[in-house]
Amino acid sequence: MKIINEGIESSDINGYSRIDYFDDEKTRRLSDIYKEVLSLLGEDPDREGLNLTPERVAKSLQFLTQGYVIKPEDIIRSAMYEEKYNEMVIVKDIELFSLCEHHMIPFMGKAHVAYIPKRHITGLSKIARVVEAYARRLQLQERLTVQIRDCIHETLDPLGVAVVIEARHMCMVMRGIQKQNSVTTTSAFTGDFLNNVSTREEFIHLIGSKLY
Repeated sequence: MKIINEGIESSDINGYSRIDYFDDEKTRRLSDIYKEVLSLLGEDPDREGLNLTPERVAKSLQFLTQGYVIKPEDIIRSAMYEEKYNEMVIVKDIELFSLCEHHMIPFMGKAHVAYIPKRHITGLSKIARVVEAYARRLQLQERLTVQIRDCIHETLDPLGVAVVIEARHMCMVMRGIQKQNSVTTTSAFTGDFLNNVSTREEFIHLIGSKLY
């Protein structure tokens, strides 16, 4: 993953080191904007408790949208191997967090991804990283589902790809219709998953089963 930026924040807590990268100019400009937002909302952006909020929000948004500077195809290509295996590979219950592009309010849930290799397989963690790369953008769940499917299909060239996402949208929970327990499910298929009913049904059955 290549991120072009200059600002670096690091922390060391109980021996655990974390380094965050931020674009200094972007942080400054976003901070100015959010300071104005706080004023428009009737707050005092200079009071204790809020005086550092614009910068925190600026950095938070850069983290939550870091997918724009990641190429998901490169993630898969970094761990592609030739293997004589042509049965279903499923990575399910991949947690995802994204921002709805309509209101910039979070939606969160799980992705279930499967593919049937033709010639190449990829590292299992790479599937989860592809989900993360696309989720860390302003998104629609429908688009996110298709982007994950297309990336895996076009990069690995498998016999088929299946993606199902189940998510709760805070724009439906916190505002608008305010339905607390609604869940949105989207799916996208290619190849054998699209053309073979039994293959698709096996996938649906397996992602709904607890096998461990």
